[in-house]
Amino acid sequence: MRLSPFFKLSCYLAFFLFPAYSWAQSENQMASAELLEKAIAYHDPNNHWPKLLAILNIRMETPGKSPRESVVQLNNAQGIFSLEASRDSMTTSYKIGPQDCHVRFNGNDNFSPQQAKEHRLNCEQGRKMKNYYTYLYGLPMKLKDPGTKLAPVAHKKDFRGSVYWVLRVAYDPEVGKDVWYFYFDPQTYALKHYQFYHDEQKGDGEYILLDQEVTVQGIVMPQNRAWYTNLGDRYLGTDFLTVPKE
Repeated sequence: MRLSPFFKLSCYLAFFLFPAYSWAQSENQMASAELLEKAIAYHDPNNHWPKLLAILNIRMETPGKSPRESVVQLNNAQGIFSLEASRDSMTTSYKIGPQDCHVRFNGNDNFSPQQAKEHRLNCEQGRKMKNYYTYLYGLPMKLKDPGTKLAPVAHKKDFRGSVYWVLRVAYDPEVGKDVWYFYFDPQTYALKHYQFYHDEQKGDGEYILLDQEVTVQGIVMPQNRAWYTNLGDRYLGTDFLTVPKE
């Protein structure tokens, strides 16, 4: 049986072009678990996060408001977190441990019900603050926590004019409802930016641009963190991290 010239050409193209197509695909996608391991190897190569004992000084600058100065103390080995946040003439303090919680307002643990309501002086708020700070400053290591659902495959994508490895993350309902995207440097695997949506179809939520790095007991953390809305690119504020000399 004679093969038609068209069939021969089709076989030729399939033989030579399919490997090139497969190679191009492999260059632009990676197993998410592999990408996460590479990112953690950059940020926490010696696995210091589980036993981190550190103080973080964070200055938050927000348009139209006075700066907020926060002192965060992390004792991850014992599961203890404390936060003292000051703005204008008010200081709120939370200390959260595995079994206890302490809340203070302007250095006093006796505050009125009205003050408690106005300034959210309760243990629930303290636990929210613990989750907030340990999550953001514990990235990307925190992406291995229970309830985290990595998309099977990460892809290379353009974000604000640069190409990154992009990892999509969702959570079990009891952990969180937002969908997050994490942007990693394609060569070093450093975490460069991230973004979250409450509802992807609406395009709501925020994106966060990271700038510069600081090393805290062997862990590479972002030094500056600028927040913007996904809708309208409205600037929300910037967190500036400094760490006392060890």
